[in-house]
This record gives sequence, structure tokens and C-alpha cells, in this order.
Amino acid sequence: MGDGHTCTAAPAAAERARSVLAAAWSCAVTAQGGREELVGAHTVTDDGRLFLEVPEDSALLGAALCAPRGEPSAVLEFADVAPVPVRDRVRARLWLAGRLALADGRLAFHPTRGVLRQPSGAVVVGPQELASAAPDPLAAAEARLLTHLADCHGDAVERLTRLVDPGSLYGAVRVRPLAVDRHGLTLRIERARAHGDVRLPFHAPADTVAQLTERMHALLTRAAAASCPRALRRQRTDGEG
Repeated sequence: MGDGHTCTAAPAAAERARSVLAAAWSCAVTAQGGREELVGAHTVTDDGRLFLEVPEDSALLGAALCAPRGEPSAVLEFADVAPVPVRDRVRARLWLAGRLALADGRLAFHPTRGVLRQPSGAVVVGPQELASAAPDPLAAAEARLLTHLADCHGDAVERLTRLVDPGSLYGAVRVRPLAVDRHGLTLRIERARAHGDVRLPFHAPADTVAQLTERMHALLTRAAAASCPRALRRQRTDGEG
């Protein structure tokens, strides 16, 4: 592996976009030439409707009132940031173009087009795709799960590298858990001047934390049965000394 990304079972673009919306804590809104940074202000309903809680003096309220009916009037930007400190922590960005409108005393945003940019490239997500997709079932718990894995089970992360192609570990100075979803775990392999990601797929999707625990145990069982290239290299080096 170079510094690319291994392609295995992974969430579809619309599901990934909904996961970004579910997990992101902040967003930037550009409307009528102005830009506002909102924190903890957006909510998404089960059917994909998006609402913003803004101050009474927010220019976004005026943008909603003055925007031409039916025409896009705003762009929302969300960043998906890795909960574990790694190099280049932004895992994806989501832009939603659409229109702002007042509905039931709230500021509603109706997306007309979405663009999800990941290291593998950018993908357009249509409004119907976005509305009908569901976020990954582990999205809300991902930050807690990955932080616990990195802080309390570094030995487990080390064992999981036995499932990685030896060439991918060449020059590695640190391996950290980068992401987890119902389909698999992604590890960030950092080198002195570069980094790459490796995905370890689960044998079956995990829709609950309990199922994720079983899938992780299955990966560790596979790792225990595999040889460890780095351990073998260390043994050879010690023997030569």
C-alpha cells in the first residue's frame, strides 16, 4: 500500500453524509455574501429535514425572508474530524447547497445538492438520496469508542497491525484508530513524512455497540493467529546484535 486508501466494504456516500451530519458539532453557513459559524445549532430529523437554531439577530433570518422562492440561497459546510489525535484529522467535508426558510418558528434548510469530499475523492449526493439514507448506527458512539480504543487498548491496536500487509507498515512510526463504522475499522499509519490508511473489514455488519465488540474480538482473534512482521523484524535485529 502507498499512501492511498484500501477499498473494502464501506458506507455509501449518502449514508456517510448523514453520518457526518449526525456527528458534526458545528457548521459554517454562507448566505447573501456573509458567513456564520454555528456551534451545536443543527438538528436532523429521521426523514432528513435539517433545522438551524440561530440568534434572533442572525443575518440568516433575513436571508431566509429575502431569498427568491425556490432558489438556492445558502451553503452549509460540515467537517468530519477524527476524535483521536492524528495527522490530518479532517476525514471528510460535506457541503450542502439549498434554501433557507422559516417553518414553525424555526429556520429550516432544504438541500438541493450535496457534495461529500473524502480522501478518495468527491461525490455528489442528491437531496432524495440524503433524505432517504440513515446515518451509520455507530456514528453517535464513534468518538467515545475510538478514544477508548486509543487511550486504553493501545496493545490491541498493535495486535491488529498483524492483519495489515507488511509493506504498508514499512517506515511506520505510529498506528492509530482513525474511524469505525458498521462495516469495519480504519487505521491511520503515520510515517516520518507521510501517512496512509488501512481498512479492516468486519465479517458481518455491526449495528449495535454489542455487535461491534464481537466484531472487534473476531479481528483480534484473526490477528492472534497471524504472524507479526514487525515483531519478526525486531527479533531478527536483536539476533544480529
